[in-house]
Parts: sequence; structure tokens; C-alpha cells
Amino acid sequence: MEWMELLKAVLFGIVEGITEWLPISSTGHMILLNEFIPLKVTEEFYRMFEVVIQLGAIFAVVLIFWKDIFPFQKPPYDPRRKKAGLVSYLNLDIVVLWMKILVACVPAAIIGILFSDVFEALFYNYTTVALALIVFGVAFLLIEEKHKGKEAKINRLTELTFSLALMIGIFQLIAAVFPGTSRSGATIVGALLLGVSRKVAAEFTFFLAIPVMFGASLLKIVKFGFHFTAMESAILIVGMLVAFLVSIVVIKFLMGYIKKHDFKVFGWYRIALGLVVLIYFGLFAAV
Repeated sequence: MEWMELLKAVLFGIVEGITEWLPISSTGHMILLNEFIPLKVTEEFYRMFEVVIQLGAIFAVVLIFWKDIFPFQKPPYDPRRKKAGLVSYLNLDIVVLWMKILVACVPAAIIGILFSDVFEALFYNYTTVALALIVFGVAFLLIEEKHKGKEAKINRLTELTFSLALMIGIFQLIAAVFPGTSRSGATIVGALLLGVSRKVAAEFTFFLAIPVMFGASLLKIVKFGFHFTAMESAILIVGMLVAFLVSIVVIKFLMGYIKKHDFKVFGWYRIALGLVVLIYFGLFAAV
């Protein structure tokens, strides 16, 4: 029944909204969810859907952090300021931030455009997802233990250099190749290793997702084409809308959480989920 597929779209939106921002892998959870509660759609549509649904989550970032990412802002009144058109409204710190974000996007963009289909064919399976969940779960535990009690070197976004941004982008590349790694998880782990504070690591991860997900979604839509059925359109819209609403809550929760807590709980969750996946599918495959 069609209403059942829309309810599934709501569930996919909830899972996407939660897992896109928590470092526990949205793609990995979506793959696993589709194993248990598959949408009755074509394989081509689902491959597009699991990427494009993330646009809803991205719009939540844009809404929450609009003042931090929109470069054109009204400057404080200064009678000595000469009128210079739009330039006088340009926040140079935000312009530089976007340049760093774009630099960080380069590695994943190049590899994604050239090899995305190859990686999907090779690694989009429960074994890869489970192993990636476990490996990065262990990484979170080790890194947090290593940095326990230490002061971060980078405590503001403006302190991020272009070289650091590029290195964080290289960590993001791992997630572009291996589902289950978590894009946010990979970039946060990379940032922590480089001496970036949890707050700055999370914020840069949020901002980095904007061009990455817009680009990935555009690529998927172009490959799929624009010939959606009415039901496919409804599923996509519902999924994106729910992901948007849930993401608003999750982002605000995470930014409050990391002020007083570390990421160890997410590391333990990843390890536990990875083991459950390996055991379940190992037994299921053996039957």
C-alpha cells in the first residue's frame, strides 16, 4: 500500500536526521535499515534516494548556522565607512572560511566523481559497514583517551589553516570510500588528531557537509534523471522533510552535548552495532 511506503520514508528520514550528524554513519544505518525495512522502489531510485535525502539534513545546518556561513551581512554602523556597494557587506572571515571548506572538499570530490560507482559496487555491503563501524569506534576511544586532559590547539574556526582544512578533507575521503565510516566521524577523528577542539571539529564538519552533500545529490539526480513517478516524488519529499526537522533537534543536542562530554559513547555504540551486524548477518547468511 502506498501509505506504508510513505511511513517507511518517515522512518528513513528519522534515521537520516539522527545519524547524519552523530558520528555513527548515516549511510551505514541507511543500508542496514533497507535490509530490514526495504522501500518498494527500483534499485536505481533507492541509490539516488539514500544520498538525496541528506539534503534535508543539510538545510537544517544552513538554517541553524546561517549567520556563521552567509558572507553578506550588514556591518555595524560607522559614519566613517565609505559606501562600497556589496563589498561593504562582505564578511571576509566567512569568505576565508568558505575557501577552507572548498579546499577540504577537493579530495572527496575528485575521488567521488571518478569512482563513486566502483566504490558502491565493492563496499556497499554489511561486512564493510560493520568493520568500518568497529574500526572508527575503536579510533574514537583511543583518540579521546590520548587527548584526555589536554588542551586543544585550535579553538576557533578562524584558527584553522588551509593545510589543516586539506588534511581534514583527506580524512573525509575515507568516508567517501567506505560506508559505515561516517563522514562526520571521519572528519571529527581527523580534526581531533590534528589538535582541533571538539566544538570546532563539529562545526567544521557541519559546514563541510553543505557543498559535499549538495554536490553528491546533484550528481545522483543527474545520473537518475528527472523522471520521477508521483510516488517516488512523495517518498523523496517526505524523507527530506523529516530529515530536516529531526536534524534541527539533533544538531542542537550535539552542540550542547560536546561542551561537557567526549565522543567515547559514540565509539562504544559503533563497536556494539558493528558486532551485532556481523553476528546477525553471519548467522543469517549461514542459514
